[in-house]
Amino acid sequence: MKFVKYSKFVANPFDGLSAEDLLQLLQDYLLDSGFYSQYHNVYEMDAERTLEQLHQALLEALHNQGKIPDKLLRQMLGDWDNYQQSDLAQAINQLLERLAEEGYITIEQPQPGPGQGTEPEGKAKFEITDKALDFLGFKTLRDLLGSLGKSSLGRHDTRELATGIESDGSSRRYEFGDTMNLDVNATLFSAIRRNGLQMPLDLEYQDLQVRQCEYQSSCATVLMLDCSHSMVLYGEDRFTPAKKVALALTHLIRTQYPGDSLHLVLFHDSAEELPLSQLARVRVGPYHTNTREGLRLAQRLLARQKKDMRQIVMITDGKPSALTLEDGQIYKNAFGLDPLVVSETLREVARCRRNGILINTFMLASDFGLVNFVQKVTQICRGKAYFTTPYTLGQYLLMDYMQKKIKHIH
Repeated sequence: MKFVKYSKFVANPFDGLSAEDLLQLLQDYLLDSGFYSQYHNVYEMDAERTLEQLHQALLEALHNQGKIPDKLLRQMLGDWDNYQQSDLAQAINQLLERLAEEGYITIEQPQPGPGQGTEPEGKAKFEITDKALDFLGFKTLRDLLGSLGKSSLGRHDTRELATGIESDGSSRRYEFGDTMNLDVNATLFSAIRRNGLQMPLDLEYQDLQVRQCEYQSSCATVLMLDCSHSMVLYGEDRFTPAKKVALALTHLIRTQYPGDSLHLVLFHDSAEELPLSQLARVRVGPYHTNTREGLRLAQRLLARQKKDMRQIVMITDGKPSALTLEDGQIYKNAFGLDPLVVSETLREVARCRRNGILINTFMLASDFGLVNFVQKVTQICRGKAYFTTPYTLGQYLLMDYMQKKIKHIH
């Protein structure tokens, strides 16, 4: 005979928290840029993230939000070994398992040691998934747009007409290459007018009429992020807001501008393209600011994009202080505006203008020398310059992107 053993049900005190709530609690930890790190002179983009660190971050976030019951709060006292066996630790482990089950993180367990029966080497690690990045981008976008009030989202409108799905304009004769958005009434009327009303109707190629809609252009954007050391200096974290804006911009483009493309370039002593999936892991390092190299890489990326509009969005807080020489060596000068660095950088800005690339600069500082430099950049490329703060950066950038109305030049 089978027996069923019943035990007292013990509810998880955090059952009311969804996986999305947990991600919001962990947002500051997941998007950390190294501002609170004591090792500012170490580049830690590839730093390992252990499951133990994630557990500790969630524990602190729950405590700071006052979401831990008093009974369990006492279990935080004492040494770490005793805590690991507590009900609170088990409840938080269940929350982390929920994040993994719902696809927001992946957990990599440590590999077993070389000997049979030995302890696993290392610690369990985790990585956030594209699903988590997409949610963080959506949340950031919602927060930024919420602070702006109601805003209408759409695609980049122009004054030109083309054939498409939305029939906003009149009909015209079909031309090779048009979308077959056929105007049936106009097509039949053309055949009747040509041959009279007779059955069957004799349709010819010249009778085909298609509806016109407003032509909506596509845009290729390269987002240039300054990850030099100054982005976390002077008692202010400027890089984390920049990362959040990049996440929001990615979500905006994916959901509202599906024809657009976005590439991410980090510039420091040199420049490198970074997959958007790795954005959350980026931290600043002990770098200078090689703006020209960033512009060069951005132009190469935009040259591959067959888009009507091409632009560079540059977020920085410092003057250009590095330059890649012809022999590959990097010339650096962090004191003042170096004439060689500035002149070569402005020459690259002029090359962007000749290639039809617009540069919009978002400056997180307002020193006199920097203002003069940015004004020269905008004069050369006929772009825009925004002198903003980490707190208003997202509002300026997103509104600029959404309200852009660019005409086609034929």
